[in-house]
Amino acid sequence: MKYFIRPAYLLLGLSLLAAPALAQEFRLGFVSLDRIIKEAVPAKNAQAKLEQEFSKREKELQTQGASIKGMADQLEREAPTLSESQRVNRQKQLVELDRDFQRKRREFQEDLNARRNEELQQVFERANRVVKQVADAEKYDLILQEAVYVNPRHDITDKVIKALNATVTK
Repeated sequence: MKYFIRPAYLLLGLSLLAAPALAQEFRLGFVSLDRIIKEAVPAKNAQAKLEQEFSKREKELQTQGASIKGMADQLEREAPTLSESQRVNRQKQLVELDRDFQRKRREFQEDLNARRNEELQQVFERANRVVKQVADAEKYDLILQEAVYVNPRHDITDKVIKALNATVTK
């Protein structure tokens, strides 16, 4: 019995010492990356940079696609009056042009996606640094980036966007 009481007193003493630690406020925050991408100036700048970089190629592809469609429509209209060999040659030419167009379109999409990922990665890295600064300055214990539901009082996205925008104007 004597051996049982000592651990009980020890446990009671430790719990009394731990009580102030448990009474400390646990600070939780949430950041919406979707909102940062839509609203933060660095993300908007990255999007504008991508549009400028890829607009010429996109316009060329649109022009090439319209040209191929026009040629296909013309072939369809003229097919009854063409000889068999002329029709087959033009169909082959159209298939080759379309194949080349699809390849260029695929390459364009791959290049655009790669560059978008690079730009977004830079924005995310900057946002993460700002989130850490806000968390340190305001003594947050945990910051989440994805959640099914978040009470708006825990959302610090506006603070992060404001801080991100401030770093751009400096």
